[in-house]
Amino acid sequence: MPASPSTARAINDRLALRLLQQEGSLTAGQLKQLTGLSRPTIADLVERLTASGLIAVVGEAGEQRRGPNAKLYGIVADRAHLAALDVRTEGVSVVVSDLLGKVLAEASVPIGGDTGTGPAVEQAVALVERTAKEAGADRLHTVGIGAPGLIDPATGELRDSSGLPAWHRRLVAALQERLPEARVIVENETNLAALAEQRDGAARDRETFVLLWLGHGTGAAVVLDGALRRGASGGTGEIGFLPVPGTEGLPSATDCEGGFHSLAGSAAIAGLALEYGVPLAARGPEPMAAGLVRAAVETVEAGPGGARPDRPGAPGDRADRFLDVLADRLAIGAASVVAVLDPGCVVLGGEIGQAGGAVLAGRVGERLRRMSPLVTEVRAGVLGGGAVLRGALLTARDHAQDELFAPPER
Repeated sequence: MPASPSTARAINDRLALRLLQQEGSLTAGQLKQLTGLSRPTIADLVERLTASGLIAVVGEAGEQRRGPNAKLYGIVADRAHLAALDVRTEGVSVVVSDLLGKVLAEASVPIGGDTGTGPAVEQAVALVERTAKEAGADRLHTVGIGAPGLIDPATGELRDSSGLPAWHRRLVAALQERLPEARVIVENETNLAALAEQRDGAARDRETFVLLWLGHGTGAAVVLDGALRRGASGGTGEIGFLPVPGTEGLPSATDCEGGFHSLAGSAAIAGLALEYGVPLAARGPEPMAAGLVRAAVETVEAGPGGARPDRPGAPGDRADRFLDVLADRLAIGAASVVAVLDPGCVVLGGEIGQAGGAVLAGRVGERLRRMSPLVTEVRAGVLGGGAVLRGALLTARDHAQDELFAPPER
């Protein structure tokens, strides 16, 4: 059946808004050309979206030619303000943006392990409020939160998980209470990192891939046919609990020690680097494990000072062996995922995946080719730890635009 006039208008409006988002400001003529709609339809569309406050005249095109200039229309970016949070065990980072995702202000605050639940929640909520004020946002429309742990697929709430601070779970409710007009959305940090790497990073050309998160802990995000898969209980990708060889026991339902986490978590990587004598070259706030991996890669890439069979004690040789053993460990986890899902591509994400770059990804890929008949490309993530915050902002933006760009009839 043909669409009703109101449905057709809604479809056309959303098409125009998406084009303005992707292309930037456009004239009515350009909208006509890109949409294939008639001139009267475009004129009605522009009038409707202008009256609703979603678009406005932002300039003129054709200043260099004779005759009347065409008006340029753009989305009203300050129609809504968004916030994104990256919640870690040791602190919180926040960005506030406009409706198009342009960052207006950002800040972070460390939260020590000895901070009580109430004070920790207050620090985090106050940080969001201060950052919003700095961005000039009177109110926040949508808040996206990335946090470690399981997200209940039925309620969307962060579930109680062993080893995570209690203030993580309290934070979502506290933000909703202090920001009653905002929509607060929480998502697993690894899932958000995968979204960011797919939109803006290493997996832009992939509809199916797995992101292996390598940060303080380990995790995986599964994207199949363009859709993020969360599982029946929200636990898809909890690879830290995967039983693997090379550990001193087995994981339990409440503790991932003895699982893949014991091979590839930040503490395990730091211990491995100590064993091989890899020096730490500190670089700003970079996590220790990422700094050790980066230092090893830089040493190996140095050339003459790199690995040499005739000088087994040289720094390059020790760094080379460290990276080999680390690649062995990562390949065990990656091969398990590949055997079940056959994703065709594994992205090494997080700060450690970014620090390892093509050198570490290449070594993991080489081992996977020996371990599995399934052809799998291994890539280094390009967004590092910032992928979580970027993914949270993309999620907040998508939800806000879905609501604001929806037709009034719905």
